Amino acid sequence: MARTSSVRRLVAVLAVLTTGLAGCGESDDAPVLPDAQLTETIPTAMENASVPGAIVGVWQDGAAPYVQAFGVRDTATGDPMSPDLFMRVGSLTKTFTTTAVLQLVDEGKVGLDDPIDRYVPDVPNGEAITLRQLAAMRSGLFDYSEVVIPALPSQPQRQWTPQELLAISFSRPPLFAPGTAFDYSNTNTLLLGLVVEKASGLPLNTYIAERITEPENLDDTSVPTTAALPSPHARGYAKTPDGATVDATDWSPSWGFGAGNMISTLDDLRVWVRDLAEGTMLSPATQHEREQFQPAPSEGTGSLYGLGVENQNGWIGHNGNIAGFQTYAYYLPPEGKTVVVLVNSNADPLGVWNFFTEIVKIVSLDHPWPAPPS
Repeated sequence: MARTSSVRRLVAVLAVLTTGLAGCGESDDAPVLPDAQLTETIPTAMENASVPGAIVGVWQDGAAPYVQAFGVRDTATGDPMSPDLFMRVGSLTKTFTTTAVLQLVDEGKVGLDDPIDRYVPDVPNGEAITLRQLAAMRSGLFDYSEVVIPALPSQPQRQWTPQELLAISFSRPPLFAPGTAFDYSNTNTLLLGLVVEKASGLPLNTYIAERITEPENLDDTSVPTTAALPSPHARGYAKTPDGATVDATDWSPSWGFGAGNMISTLDDLRVWVRDLAEGTMLSPATQHEREQFQPAPSEGTGSLYGLGVENQNGWIGHNGNIAGFQTYAYYLPPEGKTVVVLVNSNADPLGVWNFFTEIVKIVSLDHPWPAPPS
């Protein structure tokens, strides 16, 4: 990736936020985040991951937060990153769609063990695949994005419908019998988005706005209906199949319906991921169902997956990867810690995994980030 001198230097553009003078009103044993170590480590980790810009937030109960932006939002102009930018969050969308389904479970409008063919016709094995299996990534349905994503550079503005995407998935045989294995597939969560629409009578974007983001006061989180990003936002950079790095900011996210098309900010994700982990939008019984974690080997060494949520060695949340952007948002209940990282490139997903690993290594010695999938 071509870089300006600003990117090479990776100079932090915002000082660490503080809540007052050091030590003022705090006890001697109040927790303190390792700010200096994070600030020293992050630029090198970004460079190793070929990331032009990053926004990093770390919060711990009782401690002053760490919030910094590094690098540039636009490699052409050298404009710096800032913590308030809107970013595409990719598969963090799945946490919202599955929460919507679980709310409908609480209301008695759907059941986790309902077959998907009760809501969507013509699904292969639709009489046997349950909503629970879809949310847990255990349906066996072929992932349409394996066809769509490689073709994005040649048709970046194509507006996909859910029906077109399902036609791609359903044209391939299922990978395994329902419930017998884990396979991360966007088809699963797309179908759950259609279940939300069928059971609630609302478009998915309207449901999420009225029933989740508005009650949570997530004013900067939305399901877009166009390819436009709100301002201010970062430019996002992707790599084409021939190895070229391109600006993918305005590529249509429509292919991610229910599974990967949402937009958010650092502040909103900080609130959301903790509430997601604590189940504030659900009944205790339904949250318990969500937390029935099972092995998810393709998501990292020792990774576990519940109903639309990951458990990465105790870190509860999800990551997202969409053309031009990657997001990691996780909450660690035993230590009351939240970490959110947003970057404006998905050219090197493994590099960003390692970048996040370096942050977690500093933040929590007892709960290191797992090794990537083998």
